[in-house]
Amino acid sequence: MSLSNKTKNLVIAGPSVVLLVPVAAHAATDASKGAGQAQPTGTPVNLQGQVKIITNTLLLVIGIVAVIMLIIGGLRYVLSAGNENATKGAKDTILYAVIGIVVALLSFAIVNFVLTQFNG
Repeated sequence: MSLSNKTKNLVIAGPSVVLLVPVAAHAATDASKGAGQAQPTGTPVNLQGQVKIITNTLLLVIGIVAVIMLIIGGLRYVLSAGNENATKGAKDTILYAVIGIVVALLSFAIVNFVLTQFNG
């Protein structure tokens, strides 16, 4: 007496479905706790915390780019070899990089101050 493939599948799949029903019911009750369950540890769930993280990250990137441009301007100045056009371009690069660093620092301070005031 041989079992057909459909019968074999039913014999294998039937008990496993019955065993998974309590697991699905338990998952349904845990899902009611909200989206906070899916957050990694230390991740703020409020909008102000998320805005602070995003703006601080963007300002960090801007600051890093400004420091890199400062280094490039310094290298251009050293390698200008007295050429007036190259020296002027290097000085402009250094000036704009310093302005970028100052703007990034002031933006960081302003954003954090404003978010602290809204936070209470």
